[in-house]
Amino acid sequence: MFSSAKFLEKVAGAPADILDKTIDTSRQISRDLVPHKQIKVARAYWKSLGPGLTTGAADDDPSGITTYSQAGAQYGFNFLWLAGYTLPLMATVQEMCARIGLVTGRGLAANIRQYYPRWVLYIATSLLFFANTLNIGADLGAMAKATQLLFPSLSFTNLILGFTIISLSLQIFTTYEKYAKYLKWLALVLLAYVFSALTVNLNWNVLLQNAVWPTIVINRDQIFLITAVLGTTISPYLFFWQTSQEVEEQILDGKTTLKLRQEETTLQEVRSMRTDVWSGMFLSNLVMFFIIAACAATLNAAGITNITSAAQAAEALRPIAGDRVYLLFALGIIGTGMLAVPILAGSASYALSESFGWKFGLYRKLREANAFYGIIIIAMAIGLLINLLGFDPIKALIYTAVFNGLIAPVILIPIVLLSCNSKIMGRWVNGRLTTILGWLIVALMILAGAATIFSLVM
Repeated sequence: MFSSAKFLEKVAGAPADILDKTIDTSRQISRDLVPHKQIKVARAYWKSLGPGLTTGAADDDPSGITTYSQAGAQYGFNFLWLAGYTLPLMATVQEMCARIGLVTGRGLAANIRQYYPRWVLYIATSLLFFANTLNIGADLGAMAKATQLLFPSLSFTNLILGFTIISLSLQIFTTYEKYAKYLKWLALVLLAYVFSALTVNLNWNVLLQNAVWPTIVINRDQIFLITAVLGTTISPYLFFWQTSQEVEEQILDGKTTLKLRQEETTLQEVRSMRTDVWSGMFLSNLVMFFIIAACAATLNAAGITNITSAAQAAEALRPIAGDRVYLLFALGIIGTGMLAVPILAGSASYALSESFGWKFGLYRKLREANAFYGIIIIAMAIGLLINLLGFDPIKALIYTAVFNGLIAPVILIPIVLLSCNSKIMGRWVNGRLTTILGWLIVALMILAGAATIFSLVM
C-alpha cells in the first residue's frame, strides 16, 4: 500500500520526503483557512442585516419584557408555545411591510395615503401616535427604574431627563448611517436575556413539550395576556418603522428620488431583505421564549405570580436566581429601552409626516425636516411628562400591549391589501400562501381583540 507521497513520487518523480512536507503544509493551510472562511461568512451575514434585525429587536422593549415576564410568572411554562407560533405570523407581516417599502419606494403611511381613503390613514396614525407616546413614557420609566436597581442613589427624574436627551440627540444630530449602525449593535443586548435564562436550572424536556403543544384555558386573565403578547409581538409601530427603514436604506444606497427607488426590485434585494427580516424576528421570539422560561423556572416556582414591570421582574429574580441573572435582566431593560424608544418616536413621526406630506427621514438634517423631527420631540416630551407628572406608566405596560393588539387589525388590513395588489407590487405581489397567512393574522388579531373587550365588559 503506497502513501499519498509515495504515489506522487511515482507519478511526479519528486522525492517522497519533500512531497510529504508539501502535503502536510497544504493540509495545515486548509485547516487554517476554515476558520477564516467561517469568519468571512459570518461577516457577510452580519453586513446583510439591517432594518429587519433592529425592528425585531425593538419588539422586545420593556413593555414586551413585562408582558413575557408576567406570562412566565403567572402561568409557568404554559405559554412557551406562543414564541414559536407567533414567529411565522410576525415575520410574515414584517416581510410584507419590508417588501412594500422596497418595491414602492414609499413608507407605509405614504402608500395608504396614495391608495386608500384619508380617514383610514388618519385613524391609523392617530391611534399609532397615542399608543406610541404612552409606550415611550412606560419605557422611559422602566429604564429609569432598572438603572436605579444598579445605582440606587441616582435620581429618577434625572435619569428620565438623561435618557430623553440622549435618545433625542442620537436621532437628531447623528447621521442615518451612524444611527443605523448604533441600533444594529444595540440589538445584541437582547442576548442578555438568553444568557440569563441559561444560568437558571431549566428542565429542557418540559420546555420542549410546552414549546410545541399549546396550553390554554379559556378565561378572562389568559385571553387578556394572550392579547397582550400578540399586541407586543405584532405591534403597529413595527409596521411603519420597517417600511420606512427600507426606504432609508435605499436612499443610503444612492436612490435619492422616488423614481430611482421604484426601479425594478432585484431578486437579490428581496432575498437579502427576507434574510434580514426572518433573522430579526427569530431573535425577537427567541428572547420571548427565554424570558418566559426564566420567569417560569424561578418566579412561578417560588410562588411569585404577579409582575407589573420589567424592573420588578429583575428585582424578584435576584434572591432566587442570583446576582448574575439580576444584572443581565436589568442591563437588558436599559439596552432594549434605548433601542425601542427612538423607534417608537420615529415610527410615529414617519406615519404623521407621510400622512400630511411633510418632508421626513432620518437622513435629513433638522433644518430640512422641521415637522418630522418636531413630532419626534413632541412624542418624547409627552413620554417624559407622563413620568414627571406623577403617573405610574409602569403599571400600564401590559395595557399598552393590549391596546396595540386592538389597533393592529386596523393597520394590518391595508398592509395585506397593498401587498396583494399586483398593480402596486408587480412581480413581488404576495404569493397565495402569504396572502392566506396575512388574512389569517388579521382574523386572529380581530378575534383576540374582540375576546379581550368581551372579557372586560362581562
